[in-house]
Amino acid sequence: MELFVATGNAHKLLELGPALPGHILKTPADAGLANFDVVEDGSTYLENAVKKARTLYSILNRPSLADDSGLSVYAMGGAPGVFSARYGSPDGGATKLDAHERNAFLLKEMEAEQDRECAFVCCIVLVLSKDRIFVAQETCPGELLREPRGAGGFGYDPIVFIPALGKSMAELSVTEKNLLSHRGRACARMAAILSDLEKKQ
Repeated sequence: MELFVATGNAHKLLELGPALPGHILKTPADAGLANFDVVEDGSTYLENAVKKARTLYSILNRPSLADDSGLSVYAMGGAPGVFSARYGSPDGGATKLDAHERNAFLLKEMEAEQDRECAFVCCIVLVLSKDRIFVAQETCPGELLREPRGAGGFGYDPIVFIPALGKSMAELSVTEKNLLSHRGRACARMAAILSDLEKKQ
């Protein structure tokens, strides 16, 4: 199936492509929408992903896919959550901290907290028509470390420990991460949905 992914970042297709084999992924730019952008003002990952996918579908009238993801720390009420990418920014997100700065900020905020339970969350939404929407949301549970570990991954990966493997997310191999990560799991669910849809067309 040809799917347009609601993102301005071509690298997103490099992440999603291997997890959705057999499908042709395209960016809005491939359809002539060079400056596609959606304000992510939802209070949940689902709201943001639905808004992005629906917005793109309303413009192209073609199958549209979007995702939203982040880190939820339970002792902080689920924060940074949907604000993960701009967490800690002094001006509300207009100027984003880099990953190292965000991680340091979060660890400082959690310095005195003993409950370190957290989870990466990824929500993927597929819109096939105005009222035909499919959703896959998955998590990768973990524990917030006291200091970064590992040189791999990106974002919050170095400060999240995965008890099942005894490693931080940044210490996992690419294969381990694809099998275990929130995005890998959500993509596997969406791949199964797409496979089922194609069988029944």
